[in-house]
Order: sequence, then structure tokens, then C-alpha cells
Amino acid sequence: MSSTPKPEVGVGVFLLKGNKVLLGRRRTAVGHGTFALPGGHLEFGESFEDCAAREVKEETGLDITGIEIMTVTNNVLSEPKLVQLIAILMRASLVDPNQIPVNLEPEKCNGWDWYDWNDLPKPLFGPLETAFRNGLNPFPPS
Repeated sequence: MSSTPKPEVGVGVFLLKGNKVLLGRRRTAVGHGTFALPGGHLEFGESFEDCAAREVKEETGLDITGIEIMTVTNNVLSEPKLVQLIAILMRASLVDPNQIPVNLEPEKCNGWDWYDWNDLPKPLFGPLETAFRNGLNPFPPS
């Protein structure tokens, strides 16, 4: 068996409210202390849209709709282990705009909050930082 690291595929979801985006501070080893979109690893045979809906529900309790692909990032992260993360970044809407995110995985996240897109907290998780630096605007044209 090879010990060469293999790329991993993750899905992150932009949930938007006004000019704000939902982010949580990671407690996991990879990206510890960084702010990230809700999301997680793609399971074998799963569509990106199904992964997005499943991960958002598992992490925040929120139900989403209108899921669409925004961009793809390719990040090589070295701490605490070497990993190449291919991140499919999606955008979705809340089924119920009044629903409030709940931290359902406190061992993985310090909690969820809405942050102004023009004043994001630092540091950002690698894939989100890459998308931001590349000029991604997750907000639909008005």
C-alpha cells in the first residue's frame, strides 16, 4: 500500500443573508482555528448537491435549496498532515430564511455566525481564502 497522499474532495456551501455569509471556526486538525463555510467530504457516489445539503444539515441543522456550483479550488495543506483538498464551492438558499443555524458538531466547530463579506474574519480556511483571493463574489447579481 502506498503512503503517497491522495487528493480529497470536499464541498463548501455559501449561505447568504443580505451582505453576510455563514462561517464557523474550525476545531478539526486540518485548518484548526480558521473560519470556513459549512461543508465536508464528498462520499463515494454522492452528487455535489446531495453532499452540500447533507453536510449543511449535519453541521447547522439548516435545510437548503437552489444549490449551484460557484467555483472549484485546489489547495495543498501541510498542517497537521499533508493533504491536497479539491473543494467544490457551492451557493444555496435557506428553505426557511428565518431558520437559525445550530452548532450540531461542537467537536468540529466553535459555532456559526454571519460575517460581512467585505469584513471577513481571519484567518480563512484555505479553500475559502483561495476563492476570496481569486475574486469570487458569492452574491448573485442584483
